[in-house]
Amino acid sequence: MPKLYHHDVRTTLTLDDDIAQKLADEARRTHRSFKAVVNETLRLGLLHQRSPSRQPFRVRARRLGLREGIDPSDIEGLLDRLDGAARR
Repeated sequence: MPKLYHHDVRTTLTLDDDIAQKLADEARRTHRSFKAVVNETLRLGLLHQRSPSRQPFRVRARRLGLREGIDPSDIEGLLDRLDGAARR
């Protein structure tokens, strides 16, 4: 185990039953201690969280143009069309 990670810190951790079972199964399968499996799993999860493997979603803007009959300089007219006569 690298010295970087070797800090004996004790803490109480309450695990969901299904997670505890998966960790125990992994420890049994790999012949490692439960502690080692928990530490490796947490380390990998935290590493994955910091370095996402996919590119962030990007929105590509495009011109939509104006609808016929709409004058963007006429704010009152636009508001009337959007909200109707009840706006006033």
